[in-house]
Amino acid sequence: MPKIKNLKDGITKHILINAVEHDGKAAVGPVLGRVMAEYPELRKDVHGTKQLIEKEIKKINRLSPDTQKEMLEKFGYEKTEKKERCELKDLPSVGKKFVVRFAPNPDGALTLGNARPAILCDEYAKRYKGKFILRFDDTDPKVKVPEKRFYDWIREDLKWLDININKEIISSARLDIYYRYAEKLVKSGNAYVCTCDGERWKKMRDRGKPCRCRDLPAKEHVQRWKKMLSNEFKEGRAVLRIKTDVKHPNLAVRDFPAMRIVDKPRHPLVKAKLWPLYNFASAIDDHALGVTHILRGQEHSTNEVKQRYIYDYFGWKYPVVALLGRFSLMDTVLSKSKSRRGIAEKEFSGWDDPKLGTLRALRRRGFQAKAIRKLIIDIGLKPNDITITQENLAGYNKKIIDPIANRYFFVSEPFKIKIKNLDIKQKKIKLHPTIERGFRNFKLGKYFFIEKNDFKKFKGKEVRLKDLCNIKLGEVSELTGYELKNIPKIQWVPADEKTSVAVIMPDKTIKGYGEKSMEKLKVGDIIQMERFGFGRVDETGKEIVVVFAHK
Repeated sequence: MPKIKNLKDGITKHILINAVEHDGKAAVGPVLGRVMAEYPELRKDVHGTKQLIEKEIKKINRLSPDTQKEMLEKFGYEKTEKKERCELKDLPSVGKKFVVRFAPNPDGALTLGNARPAILCDEYAKRYKGKFILRFDDTDPKVKVPEKRFYDWIREDLKWLDININKEIISSARLDIYYRYAEKLVKSGNAYVCTCDGERWKKMRDRGKPCRCRDLPAKEHVQRWKKMLSNEFKEGRAVLRIKTDVKHPNLAVRDFPAMRIVDKPRHPLVKAKLWPLYNFASAIDDHALGVTHILRGQEHSTNEVKQRYIYDYFGWKYPVVALLGRFSLMDTVLSKSKSRRGIAEKEFSGWDDPKLGTLRALRRRGFQAKAIRKLIIDIGLKPNDITITQENLAGYNKKIIDPIANRYFFVSEPFKIKIKNLDIKQKKIKLHPTIERGFRNFKLGKYFFIEKNDFKKFKGKEVRLKDLCNIKLGEVSELTGYELKNIPKIQWVPADEKTSVAVIMPDKTIKGYGEKSMEKLKVGDIIQMERFGFGRVDETGKEIVVVFAHK
């Protein structure tokens, strides 16, 4: 584990904060998320960090709430009354005009990571009565190749997130615009067509030396540019470069490429061979669309350095930039390239596989758009990297779905028992414990399915079949009464009134039995399988398929 000054104090502080916020009982998941956010070095040993937190939580949870508060005050932290968190902080230099853009590449489904800048841009556009532009960044027909379905998926996902799109732009439809601006840069001597061998050019760049093409007359480069436009050069034989500082400390900035040739483009909308690279297309579009503020990931900070050269050559004012740290969801794949590879290799069933962090996967599991928006807004504009846990995300979602999710009984590993002397033939149980929404009706016989683990754990002891009766548990169980007692409660399903249920978990599918009333469920219903967790109904029919969301 990396050595970090005062790590133990940092962990203790976060455990105490969580304990005080939750009536004296801290939970591992939220604490782990906060600790990882403050100490990103610990990502190298997540397992070890988790073990350390678990050990400290056991100690702190034994303390009284008053003692916990006193300890926390020593860290300079005072618990305030529980209330909504502060709104997003204001952006700088906002004038009468406010325009932001969200520029996804339609080479895969949107992820929770993509949702962050999209939601923040939308929030600010609404706050400042500005404009939100959706710009499809689809000018890579070779590596990050767009697919037609993803254009529609992105539109659907943004609509689901309640994002108001004022204007939509597809970059691949604007090639002529990029060509015109590129030609202006060539004519002004601020860009040149390089025909050097790629490896040789890199060696010159690394030494801080200009290549032999760079200082040729602008007239020569105009002729070369026209050859690029008329497809006289083959792929790899010519590239348009923006003149920068050949001795710039960042090698990536030195005479970076703006346009390249692709002999066999794989693009669903356009079949051109001359394509702009990201920084060139983005710079031109941001100016042309009047973008005033850019919210971009910290890892894209070099892009601003490159794009400013283009802005300076044209005499344009560069937009205000707010940097966002990298956003991660623990134990979940957010990378589109990893997702695509996993789908191709059958590791994932598709872009909505529950193991993925795509919006389609989260929606399939029953996560609500409002929960995602609230999470993103609460995190806000932070330049440091953020890692959240599944428990963090589940906490936001549970607040929204708990009131709307009807309750049902589900037994994941069924074990059959008989109850002697049960003298009731049917039972009505509420669909929701606190909200009046009707009842489920159970027809009762002598035989029931319970959890196998419950049978092993409580055999020979008195237990309560939840909401039904008390029994002395055995393969043949004896009725002991109906009154509520301080005894273990176990889940059950009538053996004669059951339906087959499959629950798709991130790592496996669990097959068991649910109560017969589950046969009335519809695809899309959000439910809670009592003592098991929340989920969304994915399929109905002979077998009810539920995709697990969270506890």
